[in-house]
Amino acid sequence: MAMPIVETVNLRKTYILGKVPVNALCGVNLKVEKGDFIAILGPSGSGKSTLLNMIGALDTPTEGKVLIDGVDISTLNDNRLAEIRHRVGFVFQFFNLIPRLTALGNVELPLSIAGLSKNEKRKRAENLLEIVGLTDRMKHKPAELSGGQRQRVAIARALANDPSFLLMDEPTGNIDSKTASDIMDLVQELNEKKGVTIVMITHDQNLAGRAKRIVRMLDGTVFKEVKQ
Repeated sequence: MAMPIVETVNLRKTYILGKVPVNALCGVNLKVEKGDFIAILGPSGSGKSTLLNMIGALDTPTEGKVLIDGVDISTLNDNRLAEIRHRVGFVFQFFNLIPRLTALGNVELPLSIAGLSKNEKRKRAENLLEIVGLTDRMKHKPAELSGGQRQRVAIARALANDPSFLLMDEPTGNIDSKTASDIMDLVQELNEKKGVTIVMITHDQNLAGRAKRIVRMLDGTVFKEVKQ
């Protein structure tokens, strides 16, 4: 059996607020296989975002392990951690695009570390924007794009360095329901036709229904997993 792309083992995270310990994660065990599309569903405070940050190597656990391609990331130095983060594609609720750059420039930005020539970067960025349906908006800046178009740029940017998996934090939370449905059509297509592995946080039951597996969280634990 193939090794999971991501595995969490008895993952715990405790924050100290003032002098009070707050348990954000309480022993989470989760496996993400190649080609998975997982929706993590749960109310505010259930630990969804904390789990996503752990998987993306943006935060460190209090106890337990995060394994990416079988490697315990807590054992890595800063340079190796940076390499791991570059293999993860992040898509956020509020897009996080650079306002002064065009759509093309935003997608080219993460390619600066890939050692590609200027022409190679341009060609890859154009290809990614074509995949997300923005061929005619490449030269537009974020302020000239709709919310749905901005999120498509963000998805193209997340795919720029051919990541092992995509982490999506409420990717439709800042757009209308029709546009959200269109974005989810794109996400499903990336998963089913391109084989992109996706872990998505959402509070929306309908959007979670698009995933292959739903992981329900409550009070820092996974209390139910459902394959669809």
